[in-house]
Amino acid sequence: MGIRRREFIRNAGIAAGGAFTAPHIVSSSLLKSSPPSDRINVAMIGLGRQTVNPNIPQFLKSENAQIVAVCDVDSWRLSNGLKQVNDFYSQQKGSSWKGCAAYGDFREILVRKDVDAVMIATPDHWHVPMAIEAARAGKHVSLEKPISTCIEHGRQLVKAIKEYGIITRNDSEFRPIPQFSKAVTLVRNGVIGKLERIHVAVPAELSGDSLKPEPTMPVPDELNYDMWLGPAWEAPYTEKRVHAIKAYGRPGWMRVDSYCNGMISNWGAHLMGIVQWGHNSEYTGPVSIEGSGEFDKGLWNTLNKFDIHYRYADGVEVFFRIERPFVRFEGSQGWVEVEYPDKLTASSQKLLDWEPWPGDFSFGKLLSDKEDFLTAIKNGKQSFEPLETAHRTISMCQLGLIAIKTGSRLSWNPDTEEFAGDNAASALLNIPIREKYFKF
Repeated sequence: MGIRRREFIRNAGIAAGGAFTAPHIVSSSLLKSSPPSDRINVAMIGLGRQTVNPNIPQFLKSENAQIVAVCDVDSWRLSNGLKQVNDFYSQQKGSSWKGCAAYGDFREILVRKDVDAVMIATPDHWHVPMAIEAARAGKHVSLEKPISTCIEHGRQLVKAIKEYGIITRNDSEFRPIPQFSKAVTLVRNGVIGKLERIHVAVPAELSGDSLKPEPTMPVPDELNYDMWLGPAWEAPYTEKRVHAIKAYGRPGWMRVDSYCNGMISNWGAHLMGIVQWGHNSEYTGPVSIEGSGEFDKGLWNTLNKFDIHYRYADGVEVFFRIERPFVRFEGSQGWVEVEYPDKLTASSQKLLDWEPWPGDFSFGKLLSDKEDFLTAIKNGKQSFEPLETAHRTISMCQLGLIAIKTGSRLSWNPDTEEFAGDNAASALLNIPIREKYFKF
């Protein structure tokens, strides 16, 4: 038809319109080597431990992607990320490769016409602003979880995705794990009978060890701290507010509520996603929420304990707490449970032995999160876990957080995303931002 490949990739999401499509199944054609001209040009925004460990290596190894740019506000991390990419391609080519560019400002990446897609893995408070700016620039977006820090920001992101017609993917690897998709297959086919209750829990990785207020420290030369804060309000620099300098350990910002919801969302983004998937409520939510919990005090101030009860309009109840990473679906005729990473148990062996027949609900073999994203762009179809479903998933976590903060039993309208008659809860749906780098 005369349309160029890159124009097709840029416009691929328009036909999708944000609609759900069937899961992408591994095709033998995808296993063949793709020429560089047929690859998706990807830029990596945020070069912390999540990016340099799983994210960059997975995109580098994909025959469907070419990393053409990296970006970070920490120059040490930026230098390392650039070297990681160029060294890999140099080894592949057998000669020096300098085809990847480095940027300290993500906006410089978004104006590049040759960039098809971005992988955003920054601190959580930057997720929505960067993803919206990427959508405005026509870039497809793979977004690290949790995708937002409040419900209103997530809704604004979903609106932008629909307005600009991009393809998106929640960067969570849980759905393709066979044990999780097997459990959901059993539930969605009614093998455990009528679904009645779901128990879900996250580990206590980011709990306890409260940190007293830290002294103000000089900003390291390699860090653009004002840009790191971005939409968050100004705060004095101290290392444990941000991340360790010249290291890749678990960063302190993951326990500061100005930048992250804490463990309720960090792991909840994975496991509550399985809850929504199994319950077939990926585009809606509960109607009532109540809960209790305890917060760390000091610089690190996120939840260290919580116990939350949700109820959907169909009567299904969800019980969410800190314990171990698992999801347990209970029905009228049995139960099935998955504990991360791959422990699958059920009320009987008969349930585990069940296999779908032709015509039954089945997922087949799912692509990894990265390959699902890249394949969706190539096919011009929405991914298996688009950001609207991720918004609904993280809303579950944020609704629980609001219930704990208000101490109220909340009535929620999942269609309008509003509380009924509770001004205190409604005030917590949105977090005001500093508009220096971004405006909704």
